[in-house]
Amino acid sequence: MDAAPIATAAPTLTYVGTITALVADPIELGPMPGGARRIIPILGGTVEGPELRGSILPGGADYQVLRSETTTHLEARYAIETEDGERISVENVGIRNGSAEDIAALVAGRPVPPERIYFRCVPRLAGSGRWAWLQDRIFLGSGVRHPDRVVVTVHLVE
Repeated sequence: MDAAPIATAAPTLTYVGTITALVADPIELGPMPGGARRIIPILGGTVEGPELRGSILPGGADYQVLRSETTTHLEARYAIETEDGERISVENVGIRNGSAEDIAALVAGRPVPPERIYFRCVPRLAGSGRWAWLQDRIFLGSGVRHPDRVVVTVHLVE
């Protein structure tokens, strides 16, 4: 007996905040299996949102693999200190894709209009106390790379 498919509503997104991570010059590791690798040190920054506000602590980094001339795999790890003094761990995995010319410009530290770059990510957040619920939710992000910073708008998947 075949069961009829059950229609479910598409998830909605709720704005959580905007992360602005200040970054240093890349550390180029060079070509390796899977693509050229580089590390982008995270120097600090801010988080601004309706509920979540605070600072990005220095010491994090974005570990990148340039898989092709058009696609970069991103994996950033860093910490946020909230306005109330709590700490939140962030592990953010994403993809940045654009034309070969635009990706080369970003890698060289030159600005590229954000509408020409596909930059999406899935931040995993973990905290304690008031922020313990974060690790039980899925978040989606949309990013923009500037020469000196990365701006990621984060939404909660409801």
